[in-house]
Amino acid sequence: MPAITVADTTVLPRLIKPGIADRSRTPLQITTAPRDYEGEGFPVKRAFAGLDLSLIDPFIMLDEMGAVEYAPGEPKGTPWHPHRGFETVTYIMDGQFDHRDSHGGGGTITNGDTQWMTAGSGLLHIEAPPEWLVAAGGLFHGLQLWVNLPADQKMTQPKYQDLRATEVGLVSSADGASLARIIAGELPTTAGAVGGPGSTTTPMAMTHITVPAGARIDLPWPKDFNALVYVMAGRGSVGGVGQPIHHGQAAVLGSGEYVSLSADVRQDAHMPALEVIVLGGRPIAEPIAWAGPFVMNTRSELVTAMDDYNKGRFGHIPAL
Repeated sequence: MPAITVADTTVLPRLIKPGIADRSRTPLQITTAPRDYEGEGFPVKRAFAGLDLSLIDPFIMLDEMGAVEYAPGEPKGTPWHPHRGFETVTYIMDGQFDHRDSHGGGGTITNGDTQWMTAGSGLLHIEAPPEWLVAAGGLFHGLQLWVNLPADQKMTQPKYQDLRATEVGLVSSADGASLARIIAGELPTTAGAVGGPGSTTTPMAMTHITVPAGARIDLPWPKDFNALVYVMAGRGSVGGVGQPIHHGQAAVLGSGEYVSLSADVRQDAHMPALEVIVLGGRPIAEPIAWAGPFVMNTRSELVTAMDDYNKGRFGHIPAL
């Protein structure tokens, strides 16, 4: 990690500096992700576990998958499973995942690619490492984010966006030291706004940032978006108050015009920089009824989703 690097960040467009009256967003809540297992047994960290759902709206869940170094024969994925009512965003930094679904969609993502799947009205889905990776083993590391859909979009037609690593927007901090990879949304720079390739149903932004040891980045952030930070590697601090934060921790930030992140001068040898995902979106502010792979607005809609799944209305597993 990370998959996408830049030899000289000083040549990239640079983020605008905060204005005199601009406020750094202050942490409201910080949690440490518990460890769990998903699918056929691959390790995950539940990044948003314990956070108030009203504070992270429009997001539902964030899992860090790995990082894990698999021995030959060990790589694992998920069995076929249903989804309805939300979007999954799968970002792979190391390794490879193949996706298939009951509508004929899917594809392969690897080393900095993102797959944006709008489950909408419902589908069956599988995620698995390719056979060659299972045989060879190797490093696997990624994230999966669940983004809620508003009520009037929950039954939309399923679709995919395959976002290649080469498509992400690349910008540097105002001093040119830190790198921001924009997957969705846009950031203002001295050369104009730079955006990511993701097309979002709910207005939101997703950025992967590398802050070298001892460096700092001030990230301009839309005032009508909330702001969440999850640390994938390293140690540092967040907010103008310099709240310490480290690998495996998530922070929900309050209001303000920018997000401040600083990396400690001393980092572990195997984690030489602060690696963070910064997320934010415009809250949907609707009731949430969530049960397993279904995210709806009411309990009766959950019952309908389960009934539709049991009656085969999500489609059928395609033949190999």
